[in-house]
Formats: sequence, C-alpha cells, structure tokens
Amino acid sequence: MTFGFAPSPAAGTSTPADLYAASVNPVARILEPAEWAAAGIPLLRNPRDVVGGLHARHRPRPATAVVAVLDPDERLLASASFVRRPAPADGWMFRNALLAQLRRVIPHDLRRRTPVRTAVLLYCRDGDGRWTEEDGAWMWGLRDACTLHGLRCGAYITLTRDGWQVLGEGRGGRRPHADSPAEPFAAPPPPRTGGAASEVLRRAAAR
Repeated sequence: MTFGFAPSPAAGTSTPADLYAASVNPVARILEPAEWAAAGIPLLRNPRDVVGGLHARHRPRPATAVVAVLDPDERLLASASFVRRPAPADGWMFRNALLAQLRRVIPHDLRRRTPVRTAVLLYCRDGDGRWTEEDGAWMWGLRDACTLHGLRCGAYITLTRDGWQVLGEGRGGRRPHADSPAEPFAAPPPPRTGGAASEVLRRAAAR
C-alpha cells in the first residue's frame, strides 16, 4: 500500500432505497457510461497533468487503484494507492475500499453544505480503454465513497497498455500507460531562505 500527500463543485447522492437495492442486487452496483455522463461529473481542466502526477507518485501496475483528492485549483491534497483483491467486480466492495483509503489520508467534509474538494480515481488494468462492467463498479464505488466522505465525485480514469482514458469525456493520451517506466516524482521546491526578511525572522526568534 502506498500513500502520497501534497501540501495543504457533486454527483447525486444515494437514497436509503438506493442503498438497500444495491445491497441485495449486485447488478445495481454498476454505473453505465450514460448514467455517469448524466451525473454532472466535473471535468478536469488538465487531465494530462493529473494523470502524470499520480503515475509518477504511485507507479501503478495492473489491478492498482489510485484515489486522489484535489482542491478547487486541482492541486493534489492527498492520495493513496492499493491493489484490488482478486474477486468479482462489486461496486459495494469498491466503495468500501475507497472510503477506507480516503479516511486514512484526509478528513471528511461532511460539515460543509457544498463540497469543495474533489476525489478522482485512476485505475490501472489490463485490456483496452473501452468501458467494462468492472469500470462501472468502480464508478459506482467512487460516487458513493465521495458522498459518504463529503467530497465531489470527480473523474474516473483508466490506465491500460494503450494509454490513459477519462471515461465519459472522450479525453485520453498514449503516455503514461500501464507499462510506462516510472518517472521521477518532482517534489515541491523548499521555501526560499536568506535575504532581509529571513534575517528579521532569525533575530526575532533569537529574542
């Protein structure tokens, strides 16, 4: 398991009836592409940068999910990666796994009336970039995990050997892909030191 941190508007929520139906019917725990497109998922302004940053930070391989939380300016606040267990695709189980990771890396926003932070999911898998039922289960899981953590539901991105694809948007690229070599992660530059301001602060601290 890998965690990544960076320095520090929502999809429809599930009703109790929806949750009960999902709990007894695995088929209900999948979102079709049309349902996802109609949910009002906010578009990423620069998906290439988001994908490249997450790939460099987590270096995913097939069956690896990377969930990330972005601020309103699409700066990375927190992220976590984990390997999917070998079991049938189930949106309920995916929801629980994503929610567990979100709770570990960032506080919830349930006290806010309107979510301001957005969660996106990058899933590296075999096959091509076309939608699969497994993708539909991840979409369902991401949407509900965001609802339960007070976040906006953001983009769902697949990473395959063909490249990356933002499902429901038709945007993608060839690099990075599932076999791409790990790129070095560029950490933010350290604060500047020296100069008159630093000297004033140093003297104040010495008093």
